[in-house]
Amino acid sequence: MTEPPPVVASPTARLQRDPELPTANGPIIQVQGLEKTYQTARGELTLFRDLSFQVEAGELIAIVGQSGAGKSTLLHILGALDAPSAGRVYCASTNVAELNPRQAAAFRNRTIGYVWQAHYLLPEFTAQENVAMPLLAQGQSRREALAVAANWLREVGLEDRREHRPGELSGGEQQRVALARALVNRPRVLLADEPTGDLDETNAVLVFDLLQRLHASYHLTSVVVTHNMDLAARCSRVLRLEGGRLAMAATVSKPNHLEEIEPGKSSVTGAK
Repeated sequence: MTEPPPVVASPTARLQRDPELPTANGPIIQVQGLEKTYQTARGELTLFRDLSFQVEAGELIAIVGQSGAGKSTLLHILGALDAPSAGRVYCASTNVAELNPRQAAAFRNRTIGYVWQAHYLLPEFTAQENVAMPLLAQGQSRREALAVAANWLREVGLEDRREHRPGELSGGEQQRVALARALVNRPRVLLADEPTGDLDETNAVLVFDLLQRLHASYHLTSVVVTHNMDLAARCSRVLRLEGGRLAMAATVSKPNHLEEIEPGKSSVTGAK
């Protein structure tokens, strides 16, 4: 198996780093006093208040909880797609809460891989072209980008489908293409929002098997939002988001046995 060469995003902006946070031998994700509040027609809606937790490098974390609890919002904040109302959010030693839009885009391009429940593939382009899009957006030549994309399609078992458009692929194949696209830039952090939510049970297991293998092979730190407790139980830790609070499984083998974590405490590290 040929490993795709590392791809470095163009440093279009200087990313802000906090000297108080270690850049080595520390958590790759650290959230301190996170608050997120929305103004709605019915008044103020607060999803998180004084929420703190951390994720060590190399962990594969599952976040579970009811719809509307804020799981997707939390991933968006971790990935610099949304900004918190208050608090600090460090990812790969960068305080993403303080990035301006241009800096946030540069940070995402080189540090974050994102997989959504919907694959969001561009229907008019082939699987190979879809995977190559992040590299083309960085200014790589078409030839180079397609070569790297072909390697990643081989990684996800779709080398023979590279010329097919999304409409010619099954749901499981489309999500495997989306996973290859998320990793084509060789990110340090993978954020996956219900990556198996639109798949049948067989394809859900196949896609999660692939995600788990790539997580280990490429030394990723991964945070997965899922409603599938069987898949969540295969992760390093299972965290439940409910009422603006995080709770963690006492043991991974019993993901429904949860211990509440009080807001403001950063002890949600746990043992693998």
